[in-house]
Amino acid sequence: MENKILTSPQGVIPTKHISIKDSIEKIKESQQQGNLEDLPREGFSIEHVKMFWKQYAYVVKENGLETFYNALIKRDPVLISEEVLGIVVDNQVQMDYIQAELMGFIEFMRKSLQNYHVEIQLSMSNEPEKETKFLTGKDKFSALARKNPNLHTLKNLFNLDIEY
Repeated sequence: MENKILTSPQGVIPTKHISIKDSIEKIKESQQQGNLEDLPREGFSIEHVKMFWKQYAYVVKENGLETFYNALIKRDPVLISEEVLGIVVDNQVQMDYIQAELMGFIEFMRKSLQNYHVEIQLSMSNEPEKETKFLTGKDKFSALARKNPNLHTLKNLFNLDIEY
């Protein structure tokens, strides 16, 4: 008998390895597709979407998901098609963070809207973020007063002097 030393694989195993993860995913897919036809498919208005959207935003804020909360509150939802909603985010960090939490949000919206065919898509904003750098106290006050004009009233009422 001759001794051979094998230095590389000498053939192909004809059987495929069974992956538990793949098997579970196939089962879940088939269950979702089979059950999807039986679930409610109610129509909804954009006002209902906005209401539930903000409701979920406050739930995630209470759970400590500030990034998700800020992305939901910054812009209104976009109605892409009859059953597809869109979230517009500012950057890739937000997109990656939200992607991990998206399934819970989709389930919430489906239950709330009584439409289990609703999908949510993420997209990146085309507008570059404006970085505001305040140079003086006057600039800071002007920027804040544009957001809330009541600051002028308070300034005058209490005779405040804004540092320049």
